[in-house]
Amino acid sequence: MNNIKMVVIDDSQQMKDMIAQRFNQENGFDVLEHVTDGNKAVDVVKATKPDVVLLDLVISGRDGMSVLEDIKALPSSPKVIVVTALTGDGFVCSAMQNGASYYIVKPCSSDDVERRIKAICAEQTNSTNQQQEHVNSLVSQYKNEGTISVASIRHGKSLDEKISNIFITVGIPAHIKGYQFLREAIKMAVDTPDIVNSITKKLYPNIASRFSTSASKVERAIRHAIEVAWNRGKIENINSVFGLQVYNANEKPTNGEFIALVADKMIIEGC
Repeated sequence: MNNIKMVVIDDSQQMKDMIAQRFNQENGFDVLEHVTDGNKAVDVVKATKPDVVLLDLVISGRDGMSVLEDIKALPSSPKVIVVTALTGDGFVCSAMQNGASYYIVKPCSSDDVERRIKAICAEQTNSTNQQQEHVNSLVSQYKNEGTISVASIRHGKSLDEKISNIFITVGIPAHIKGYQFLREAIKMAVDTPDIVNSITKKLYPNIASRFSTSASKVERAIRHAIEVAWNRGKIENINSVFGLQVYNANEKPTNGEFIALVADKMIIEGC
């Protein structure tokens, strides 16, 4: 496996020390540049084409949020992990809406940072593998039936990233099984909205078949993922995603309600 290529945009001594001590080629990382001036940050990312960028929102020379916006606007943008001392929900929501994959609050351990980096790289690899499987499936469908439905080719990187950003914002961690099942359920509901009316008979069995598991395990894993988000108490983040006061701390949606709500948001946004 190739080393993970990184660019660090941070002018703090703490981050410099962490990078020097932990993130090196022996540990599977290749730090291409450590940028301390926000004015140079985007040009460095363009030139080096890293897999991951670690970005502080408080840097010299330029506002970190504007740097994030410009990085994510690049034709082939890297994953960005925000590592900052800013803790307000407004900063978290703005960062996620502008394309950040994770938001880590300083002070943080090198273990936490490394785990997040590896998680998004693994997720990207899995997404690529799934896309290839999807292409293979479409080719097989075309050979057998002579046609490919428009719905079959709608899902791309954009939809996956939008759903993942929602999950991160509301507090659903990528390492639990329900994360993958829930994302697949939402994609299915985007293609076929009526499937939420047959969640037990169609949606769960279809996901179970794709992941070689049982429908009951899919249902439990999705329910657990939603419970994790609510137990973390990020209700303001959850409501901010949908732009209105959908839930309070004492309310928790059913699997079908949450899937339908996120899928409807994706459809409205043109995914």
